[in-house]
Amino acid sequence: MTERRSPAAGILLEARQRAGLSQAALAEQAGVPQSMISAYECDRRQPTLATLLRLLKAAGFDLRMHLAPYDDHDDILAEWEATRPEGEYDAWLRHVRAGVGAVLGRVVAHE
Repeated sequence: MTERRSPAAGILLEARQRAGLSQAALAEQAGVPQSMISAYECDRRQPTLATLLRLLKAAGFDLRMHLAPYDDHDDILAEWEATRPEGEYDAWLRHVRAGVGAVLGRVVAHE
């Protein structure tokens, strides 16, 4: 099964990639060592919320949060995924990513 990142690691990685930055470039923009970015993205360390917000800002993004009533959708989905055969999740994820890539390709072509 594909390794799952913590929410902070996933958000930081996505922001850095969307910004087209290397870990070294983001680290330079944020004034931190590249090893810190790597540690956060690989879940070896967890940033505080203040640090995460500062790193996202250095990548050109803002994280907005709001309180909402609890929804057990993610819990149910995680239980369901745990029952799937080994490798099925990876195959499904490749299928979804290919579909999203095809749709994005058509959107960009029409702009």
